[in-house]
Amino acid sequence: MDDSMVDVLIYLFEHYMDGDAQPPTDQDELEGELAAAGFSAGEVAKALHWLDELAAGAEAPVSHGHAVGSIRIYTDAECDKLDREGRGFLLFLEQIGILDPSSRELVVERALAIDHPWVGVDELKWVVLLVLLNRPGLEAAFTRMEDLIYSDSSAYLH
Repeated sequence: MDDSMVDVLIYLFEHYMDGDAQPPTDQDELEGELAAAGFSAGEVAKALHWLDELAAGAEAPVSHGHAVGSIRIYTDAECDKLDREGRGFLLFLEQIGILDPSSRELVVERALAIDHPWVGVDELKWVVLLVLLNRPGLEAAFTRMEDLIYSDSSAYLH
């Protein structure tokens, strides 16, 4: 199976984070279950490490002191990883109130940590969802983002 760490993250979300089922408490057991689902050990390890770093980043207080209405300027490295459509999508999410500047920065940091040359909008949606899931007090934003991902019609117009 030629899956990526994002596929592992989506699998974990859909099987454990978005329902009543609890993941195995033993990491070896979880890794075994993911291997049985067809994921490579390398991609599983990357995904679990990514989640550990997300948890650490979500707990750290982030204060950027952004003024209301300010625009995020992306570095060349960020532009290489997040194309114009992805950056526009993040701006859209800020404009409709799903992302605040602190959450956006965590999304950008986690997107850059994905082991791909670039991250498309589809992958970015899942990164946003996982970041919001791990940020206390953003339950309404999480629900709106989940609706955006699972709705048949796209609320994001190009």
